[in-house]
Amino acid sequence: MPALIPPRRPGSRRAAALLALALCSAAAAPMILPAALAQEATTEALPALLADSIFINADQTLTAEGSVEVLYKGQRLTASRLTYDQATNRLKLEGPITIDDGKGTVFLADEGDLSADFRDGILKSARLVLQDQLQIAATEIDRVGGRYTQLSRVRASTCQVCPTNPTPLWEIRAQRVVHDEEERQLYFDHAQFRIAGLPVAYFPRLRMPDPTVDRATGFLLPSIRSSSELGFGLKLPYFIAIGDSRDLTVTPYVTAKGAVSTDLRYRQAFSNGTLTLQGAYSRDDIFPDQARGYLFGDGRFTLANGYIAGFTLETVSDDSYLLDYGLDEQDRLASDVYLSRIKRDLAFDARLTHYNSLRAGDSDPILPGLVAGVSYERRFTPDLIGGQGTLRFDLLGVNRSSTSLIDSNADGVIDGRDVGRLTFGVDWRRQTVLSNGMVLGVAAGLNGALYRIGQDPTFGASVSRMTPTLAVDLRWPWVKSASGGHSSQVIEPVLQLVWSDASNTSVPNEESSLVEFDEGNLFSFSRFPGSDLYESGLRANIGVNWTRKDPDGWTLGVTAGRVLRSEDLGQFSTGSRLSGTRSDWLLAMQIRADNGLSVTNRALFDDSLEFSKNELRLSFGQQRYSLAGNYVWLVADPAEGRPLATSELALDAALRLSDSWVVTGTGRYDFTANQAARAGVGLQFRSECALVDLSLSRRFTSSTSVRPTTELSLSVNLNGFGTGSDGRQYRKSCGG
Repeated sequence: MPALIPPRRPGSRRAAALLALALCSAAAAPMILPAALAQEATTEALPALLADSIFINADQTLTAEGSVEVLYKGQRLTASRLTYDQATNRLKLEGPITIDDGKGTVFLADEGDLSADFRDGILKSARLVLQDQLQIAATEIDRVGGRYTQLSRVRASTCQVCPTNPTPLWEIRAQRVVHDEEERQLYFDHAQFRIAGLPVAYFPRLRMPDPTVDRATGFLLPSIRSSSELGFGLKLPYFIAIGDSRDLTVTPYVTAKGAVSTDLRYRQAFSNGTLTLQGAYSRDDIFPDQARGYLFGDGRFTLANGYIAGFTLETVSDDSYLLDYGLDEQDRLASDVYLSRIKRDLAFDARLTHYNSLRAGDSDPILPGLVAGVSYERRFTPDLIGGQGTLRFDLLGVNRSSTSLIDSNADGVIDGRDVGRLTFGVDWRRQTVLSNGMVLGVAAGLNGALYRIGQDPTFGASVSRMTPTLAVDLRWPWVKSASGGHSSQVIEPVLQLVWSDASNTSVPNEESSLVEFDEGNLFSFSRFPGSDLYESGLRANIGVNWTRKDPDGWTLGVTAGRVLRSEDLGQFSTGSRLSGTRSDWLLAMQIRADNGLSVTNRALFDDSLEFSKNELRLSFGQQRYSLAGNYVWLVADPAEGRPLATSELALDAALRLSDSWVVTGTGRYDFTANQAARAGVGLQFRSECALVDLSLSRRFTSSTSVRPTTELSLSVNLNGFGTGSDGRQYRKSCGG
């Protein structure tokens, strides 16, 4: 017996006596087991026997035949014939034999010789099934002490094997396998890994966790990545379980062009939160004399009284590293620490954020690199006038590392400007339903701001601003339901009059430069996204909302409207389409259908139907295929950093060729530049035992930091076999 398996020990005398008593009692009793006894036998030490016929021989051996079933300590044994020898305390079994331990381990065999407690013995022409996934077929299975299971001449796989297709997609053949049920490990001797019956790898010794293990120290499956910048490369991750709440993954990455990289990922779970750190250290020929790498991290923790604390860390050695190594396409990094608390009538958030731009043409010293903010908002109900009130406070600090007093990039902001701001405000709103069904709303508010400004000669050292606001709106919802109530329509015209005065003082604009006009702010008091600027003057926001729900399973929503002003105060750029005394018309539409179709379109156009913006989103998904697309058209607006018009189409598609094969495609085309920005195609194979993902992509755009790149990647997962992935959802019957 190998050293890994301890010597056999005699079966329990108490278990043998109880079994003999139960079997002898069963011989004189009816062959129907009471429910109470079956439950007791399943959970306690008392065994129970069911069979078509039971008889005791003169030598005190007991034989049971026909649909034999034994229940003992949560285990269930079935066989066609059972013989129990009280002198040796052994069971001889004839198959088909099934032993289910009630914990996910099942033995199947043609014949067997076991101890009365099932802890020791031999099963022949047997199979071991773990967690209904991994199947290990063997000529013989030897059980030792209820802990070790030794299997001889083994074939192991999680693939389904059918008579019409007896060769699994992959399998491991070995001379011997030992399953340690306590440590939940599988030990292979002289293992041969085969794909479609062909041997591809040999391992003298191989250890792998069984399917019950979610986290175990050891190598993970490798992945292949090839790029035009780094060449063909191989990643071989090694997972280290550091206790129940921590782990570390080390992934060496070596390429044919001499790049050497080591990726590290550390994760830890706490009683009140989680922590993840991930980074890499690399050397390559792209920057021959420079160490490259990145470090990303995040943590989130729940504190007392509903507070949430956390951080995000994003830093990289150079602008092109993330793209060169296929990690991420984000072009601006943000690292922050924060403390927040959200309740039904209260919101608090405090955070410190550092920004780093990877965009070509951006200069970090003249960008607002360090931003600190504290915001507090509380809702309340005034006792005397009713309605809903909101109280707000907001602190903001913006720091640039530059000390320059000029505007070198002509963006309208002094390169070294630093700003500190305190804003505060109180709003009140109330709605009343009139006798004719109209909804009358009134609102009032007062917002103030105090600024401290440094390194900007265009402003004084401090400025302040007060902005009063008054508003009244009238809504008239019309509801129509078809007979039987199967369809309904709601049409709601809205007229809103707003007056505010924010033109008394010029203030620095740090967070209100990019203005978006859409259905979300058509009826807002101010369409500026931040607190630096506030919409001024007398204006009327007019529009209509229409919603229809159809019994055929589709829903239509339409919003149309525009903004009319008493005078043009020059607050908005031309590209925002809010300038002048009349804004462009806004038309937004959304259709959703039960067949998987979803279409959203948002457009801005003037009285002559000349479009300044159109955004179309479409998605359609069926069981066999799916398509998602997005088209954006925007006019040029130098005030928003868009000197040229934007016209871009993005598509994602997937086609399921069969239950196992899926083809995917993605692409983005820039009509303004008249060239593709990115394209990719992928092929996925999914089955009960494997997941294979092959992708090919090409990035066509280039800049001072990145060049056009082609990438090829291949990853493979063996479901249900030490990978943490489960492929049982893809299992089919052998008949199809």
